[in-house]
Amino acid sequence: MSISPQAIVNIAVTAAEEKKAVDITVLDIREVSIIADYFIICSGRSGVQVQAIIENIQEKLKAQGIPALRREGFREGNWVLLDYGDVIAHVFQGPERQFYNLERLWGDAQVVGVPVNI
Repeated sequence: MSISPQAIVNIAVTAAEEKKAVDITVLDIREVSIIADYFIICSGRSGVQVQAIIENIQEKLKAQGIPALRREGFREGNWVLLDYGDVIAHVFQGPERQFYNLERLWGDAQVVGVPVNI
């Protein structure tokens, strides 16, 4: 059974919301990059919260048969990346999110609402 990138986004965003992620943004980068279809960008208020958000996203997607292809930065908990192929989730602590400002870097991408239409 294959699940669409939009469904992955919806599951991941719901999982992030369950752990009180703040400032959740979904970028549709299909028109500006070949690396993925969507970026999910959100923040946690501490390293522990960032890790909890990441773990919940992984748990919810794994329950749907979708394991992460890669996870980077978990130990430090400042900026953690989860790679699901067509969907990449970035979970930051506030200062790191401000510094890297992915929304500006990917400014040509369309911001989409959640749930993403399937």
